[in-house]
Amino acid sequence: MALRQALGRGLQLGRGLLLRWAPPRPLPVAPPPAARLPLPARYRFFRESVSGLAGRLRRQLLLRGPRAARGLSLACGLGLLEQGLEEQRQAASTCRHIQTIFIGKNKPLKDPLSAFRWQGFKLEEYHIGQPIGKGCSAAVYEAAIPLSSNYQSSEDSKALEGKTPDTQWDHGPDIQAAEAKSIQTNQQRAAFPLAIKMMWNISAGSSSEAILSTMRQELVPASGSALSGEYGAVACHRNRRPVFGKKKLKPHPNIIQVIRAFTSSVPLLPGAYVDYPDVLPLSLNPSGIGHSRTLFLVMKNYPCTLRQYLNERNSDAHLSTLMILQLLEGVDHLVRHGIAHRDLKSDNILVELDSAGCPWLVITDFGCCLADENIGLRLPFTSWYVDRGGNGCLMAPEVVTAVPGPGVLIDYSKADAWAVGAIAYEILGLCNPFYGQGRSSLESRSYQEDQLPALPDTVPFDVKQVVKMLLQRDPNKRLSARVAANVLHLSLWGENILVPKSLKLEKMIGWLLHQSAATLLMDGLVDRSRVETKMKTCFLANLEYEDLWEAAFLLLSWRNHSV
Repeated sequence: MALRQALGRGLQLGRGLLLRWAPPRPLPVAPPPAARLPLPARYRFFRESVSGLAGRLRRQLLLRGPRAARGLSLACGLGLLEQGLEEQRQAASTCRHIQTIFIGKNKPLKDPLSAFRWQGFKLEEYHIGQPIGKGCSAAVYEAAIPLSSNYQSSEDSKALEGKTPDTQWDHGPDIQAAEAKSIQTNQQRAAFPLAIKMMWNISAGSSSEAILSTMRQELVPASGSALSGEYGAVACHRNRRPVFGKKKLKPHPNIIQVIRAFTSSVPLLPGAYVDYPDVLPLSLNPSGIGHSRTLFLVMKNYPCTLRQYLNERNSDAHLSTLMILQLLEGVDHLVRHGIAHRDLKSDNILVELDSAGCPWLVITDFGCCLADENIGLRLPFTSWYVDRGGNGCLMAPEVVTAVPGPGVLIDYSKADAWAVGAIAYEILGLCNPFYGQGRSSLESRSYQEDQLPALPDTVPFDVKQVVKMLLQRDPNKRLSARVAANVLHLSLWGENILVPKSLKLEKMIGWLLHQSAATLLMDGLVDRSRVETKMKTCFLANLEYEDLWEAAFLLLSWRNHSV
């Protein structure tokens, strides 16, 4: 029946074409057509082949007369296919234009030390406060430059000044108490807007060049001016890459930015004798094994980690979806630059609140990352001594089950996306299934998809499907971070294009143009710290026609299958 309808449609179009082939009336000379944007390489040959074939069939039809109905139907069908490809080309071009507009707007917050451009390259310039946290390789302290003591750390802290919990949020008493505590934390943090991370140097030696080379992974999210004060110390030119050996990562709102990095002598900071006495140098502890000089990283001071945030409050489905979406955007940014974090966990994700109380997430701690320009995301795994990353509990199945051997490569392109799927359980109010104990715990090495705990009924269906697809054991079946993020974007803001239960290209483009205009308007009217506005900007800055269409088709197929 479908073939009969197609042939009938082709015959109808054929009659119209035959009328067009009658001797034409004289027409005024039209101006030359505007230059077309080039087609993507993957479509160009196909379209040219289709165009040529359709043209030959039309010429043969002119010679053979009107009895060649079947040939006419085929020619018209090819013409329709060519028209569809032209629409796809225009859609891809529209996406590229939108992307160009928003790439410049998708920037991290302003450098806290931008007003003190040539300061902050020496430890003596900072006032160091109390410890914030401690990991397996570093300690973090609150810090400030004395001249910037009145500096407010971000636009959202300015918006919070002078407000009470009742005027900011209309939630229950528990949430109001939590938000009031957050306000107090912001006010305390205003005196120390910065955080200094002091690396523990046990094996890097005491020369600046050796320290920077050994700890180069920590420098991956460093800004362009972060190391400006170290070039004289290591006696090298700014572009001398063998010294630092790091892959360049462009700034992203969901990735921590190291604004200063320098080497200095290890000082005796508060809590050192209690928290990390063994890694102190001999000059501070006779039994210490650390070197006298180490690396210091200066970053923005965030109120808490994701683990601390989730322990203090329960987020609704909308906020939880936004948090998962932010992690996916950050991971996609890393993948685009050929970098794998390899140590994603809720302790390595920092949180601050925007002016509406919505959490903004930032991925930090790149000490275990894979950022090699020569191998990209495919790590040669020739022996068990090769470092596969940290946090074995959240190591993706293809990484933890790899067996070393000649020619063996571990593909990390979707490993961090798998970790986001596991962290999503924590964000959605459940225990991480790979952190459990006893019979309820799962191991990434051996679990099966049907063993994953069911998510609460309050979690939207689309989010459940995304988490399920992120935790697929087979990387080929697993969603990429980009497609998963697009699915959540469409689920949050693209409901109107999915209502008809069928995808229409013109409706998709209309929705994108509407989102672009609305985001530009909101960016000018609402403070730029608002999470939803920043997420829409991030989505439009990374807009790719094929990825968006794949996400929309996938989301629609899930919904139609569930009916």
